[in-house]
Amino acid sequence: MTSRDAGDTAWVLEPVLQVPHVLAAVLLTRDGLATGYTDGLSRATAERVAAITSTVQGACRAAAATFADRDRAEVRQVVIESDHGYVLIVPTDHGTCVAAYGDPEVRLDLLAHRVHSQVARLGQKTMAAAPRGSDGGAPA
Repeated sequence: MTSRDAGDTAWVLEPVLQVPHVLAAVLLTRDGLATGYTDGLSRATAERVAAITSTVQGACRAAAATFADRDRAEVRQVVIESDHGYVLIVPTDHGTCVAAYGDPEVRLDLLAHRVHSQVARLGQKTMAAAPRGSDGGAPA
């Protein structure tokens, strides 16, 4: 499987697909736009997954804050278990998110480790990127 995307995100998703029984993954913005997805998904499905994932994250942040009697909470991961398998959602510190889907045989510990590793690498790459000026170009 390979990654279909508008930018250079295959390096984020490919290692996730190497976990046995992982069927698909999506890289998305926190507001629900798919920026990359694997061949196991159509574009329409990837876009639906991104929109739903964004909503799920928002609901989980609200639930965590409410249970803790706080104004807000950040979610480190969301795991959804169904009769079809597992969905793992891991947000990054810079407004993106990785969502992965594995069948019922996937080892959730391995999947979580791989996704969290890729999220950390994505953060390192983002932090290493050259800053841009307010006009979108390199700073003067």
